[in-house]
Amino acid sequence: MRTTRVTVAALLAAAVLTLTACGTEPAKNSGVTQISGGQDAKKAATVLDRPFNKPELVLTDTTGKPWNLREQTKGKPTLIYFGYTNCPDVCPLTMSNIAVAKKNLPKEEQDNLRVVFVTTDPERDTPESLGAWLKAQDPTFTGLTGDFATIQAAARSLGIGIDPAKKEADGSVVSMHGAQVIAFSPKTDEGYVLYGEGTTVDDYAKDLPKLIKGENP
Repeated sequence: MRTTRVTVAALLAAAVLTLTACGTEPAKNSGVTQISGGQDAKKAATVLDRPFNKPELVLTDTTGKPWNLREQTKGKPTLIYFGYTNCPDVCPLTMSNIAVAKKNLPKEEQDNLRVVFVTTDPERDTPESLGAWLKAQDPTFTGLTGDFATIQAAARSLGIGIDPAKKEADGSVVSMHGAQVIAFSPKTDEGYVLYGEGTTVDDYAKDLPKLIKGENP
């Protein structure tokens, strides 16, 4: 599997084009570009020349306790995704793909991997509802909720745009958000690999063993 290498500057420069609204067509000129694993379907991983710093983010986990992202994931291979539990398609598929791929790892590597799901719809995603949703995906996944402005700032520091959830004319509530998964290295604690919404179970299964070691996929 080939990878694409881009700079953070190029990624952020592109982050003014589209957001993903789960279950709807992407909206133009509202947030962050949709990057689907590089420039074509054969490239699942985008390796960044200038990795992202891990956000200083303290939110509430599914048990209702404060959870410090930097402290809890220090020295651990970590995948971070911003989405919401009422999403009908992209969010559950992304988390399911990671969960299935994770099961292919040896138990020691499964235990070492941290997967963090940060809600973009904290008004509806309470610790209880977020916990129940993630339990159906993988009970070891960490779910975080809290102040929207804090979540939005953390996402944007990673080049991921999110907008407040809004009610559509048909009464449905849609959360616009970038659908990228960021992988953080256990060696540097920096986000050095990006995956788009087109990333498959097989892509993650091939890459996770290297990501866990802090290597380029």
